[in-house]
Amino acid sequence: MTDTTELQTGITRDIYGMPAFISLEVDDVRAAARWFVEALDFIELFAMPPGDEPVLIHLRRWRYQDILLRQGAAADVGTGVQLSLAATYDELDGLAARARSFDGTVVGGPADTPWNTRDLTVVSPQGLRLVFTARRPEPLRDAAFTADMNRWSQEQLPS
Repeated sequence: MTDTTELQTGITRDIYGMPAFISLEVDDVRAAARWFVEALDFIELFAMPPGDEPVLIHLRRWRYQDILLRQGAAADVGTGVQLSLAATYDELDGLAARARSFDGTVVGGPADTPWNTRDLTVVSPQGLRLVFTARRPEPLRDAAFTADMNRWSQEQLPS
């Protein structure tokens, strides 16, 4: 597993082919974008058309963490659907505090998982479940789990 700090290249405003992204229909594109920007450190890459009443806003947090908000009937995201995003360990507490300050936001964690990550779960006012996952620093990792993962991955290599 690569450290998330190696994956993070900062927020970039360049336009690139997005290998994967989420598209979410919302009643109020501007209000939904405000929540992502103010609560979760996304930037507004662009709005179409620019101004107070866009029909689409492209948001980005890190490279390849893109969300398109589209004007439409509020999406029924559904149980069990979530967007998982890489994060750094040190940013999770701050993200949790900011997200908790917004009405209509449900926040769980951050909490350590048995698989050596620390996860923060945030449910947006639109019902989108986002999980920010950070690798736990070396001194906080479960050595037995790491040994099991190394063994299991070797056992599953094709012969």
